[in-house]
Amino acid sequence: MIREIGIHNAAIALGNSGLKGVSAAYYNLGTAELYEETLRRGEAVLTAQGALVARTGQHTGRSPKDKFVVRDASTEGNVWWDNNSAMSPEAFELLYTDFMEQAKGKELFVQDLVGGADEDYKLNTRVITEFAWHSLFIRNLLIRPEREALADFVPQMTIIDLPSFRADPARHGTRTETVIAVDLNRLIVLIGGSAYAGEMKKSVFTALNYILPGKGVMPMHCSANEGPDGDTAVFFGLSGTGKTTLSADPTRTLIGDDEHGWGEHGVFNFEGGCYAKTIRLSAEAEPEIFATTQRFGTVLENVVLDNKRQPDFNDGSLTENTRCAYPLDFIPNASKTGKASHPKNIIMLTADAFGVMPPIAKLTPAQAMYHFLSGYTAKVAGTERGVTEPEATFSTCFGAPFMPRHPSEYGNLLRQLIADHNVDCWLVNTGWTGGAYGVGKRMPIKATRALLSAALDGSLKSAEFRTDPNFGFAVPVSVNGVDNAILDPRSTWADKAGYDAQANKLVAMFIRNFDKFESHVDSDIKAAAPHTPVAAE
Repeated sequence: MIREIGIHNAAIALGNSGLKGVSAAYYNLGTAELYEETLRRGEAVLTAQGALVARTGQHTGRSPKDKFVVRDASTEGNVWWDNNSAMSPEAFELLYTDFMEQAKGKELFVQDLVGGADEDYKLNTRVITEFAWHSLFIRNLLIRPEREALADFVPQMTIIDLPSFRADPARHGTRTETVIAVDLNRLIVLIGGSAYAGEMKKSVFTALNYILPGKGVMPMHCSANEGPDGDTAVFFGLSGTGKTTLSADPTRTLIGDDEHGWGEHGVFNFEGGCYAKTIRLSAEAEPEIFATTQRFGTVLENVVLDNKRQPDFNDGSLTENTRCAYPLDFIPNASKTGKASHPKNIIMLTADAFGVMPPIAKLTPAQAMYHFLSGYTAKVAGTERGVTEPEATFSTCFGAPFMPRHPSEYGNLLRQLIADHNVDCWLVNTGWTGGAYGVGKRMPIKATRALLSAALDGSLKSAEFRTDPNFGFAVPVSVNGVDNAILDPRSTWADKAGYDAQANKLVAMFIRNFDKFESHVDSDIKAAAPHTPVAAE
């Protein structure tokens, strides 16, 4: 007999879901209760300000190579198998059975939550965790139903997260002892062998990325905010490009920092919280995010504490991927609804470590599709073992690891929505200027914010533009409050021949990367590709 504590729908208690033999189930515990359980189990410690600090062990980030999607009749023709590792239905069933066995005798934590702020497209999700702090993490990240609705809550999706489980590659068909197995037909996710909490939230994103395109809704790996006049902006970008930082603007309402949908009613957040990077976080540069780390309820991941229990955000000894997870309402100007109007501007963020791209460029719809499908940013020397010079990274749709369907499906949806709502599209480089990484310097955040403000308030559209010789997009010649020299990347390089060589190198990388999409796009998108430039006179 399972000991059951907390508000829940008795008709779908754990004993009815195959998790028999569990010693206790804690349903929908609040923040204080989860703190108590976390500390009682020794899963985490407290900062001097009352935030919870947990360590995730060997996995300090996602394990994309250990993620599998069940390949069955329903997914066979709908999943982009070049990008998603397949698992047979038989292997998943065996894995599920072994998960049930692993759960026996354990105390488990259950949160009944929602992915998606739009009532028409929401995904009711039950998350079952072995760790109490994981339960608090996901409670911070997803949308919480009203307490009175929990007794009737019916999940459409179930995530079971057991870090103590060890997969057997010979038995389960996995790569290692770590596994993230996704059944998109039954909407069941099994996470084992990793304590990294981000796997749970990205599993919800993966499911919505599979479900929503069939409903005419564009799922997006982006942040979003809204101006005082109701003008919504969407920020696409990979990790490290400034997606969270630039959307946290005190003059605009934050809709969300990571995952959104765009459908007939406008833009809506998939989440109810934020999962921000904290490495080198400071109160001066990012006051809103920093403030969340100083309060009860926030979960810090892999952050090192000093001898006074103060977080040392400059210490990356455990990982550069230190994080904080907090409810959206910890940000003073956050949206209370998670919903906004159709966007007026789309910003595609890149951190170009080659020092080639301008700080901002206006994109035609075809160019926007080209850069959306390319999903470019760059790794820099020292961030990963073996990376000794800038290395291009192309993650299609700015989120390839979470895209079950072919990129062309997302690209075509986005293109139609841009046309229907007459959206302006911009490419913003938050990377390097005056030279590649190691020679140049990081783009000044003050200049980036000034250029973004001009784009979002509409004034940038009336600027004088030149055509970039490498990528063909329109680049402003002069913008109030911004040093004009920075707008022409070549002029910031002392070594002009070096710039031309880097530009040729980067353009060639774009062209090679896009080969796989050539047969899936129209001629105007092909024509939007960069061309190997001739060295400037």
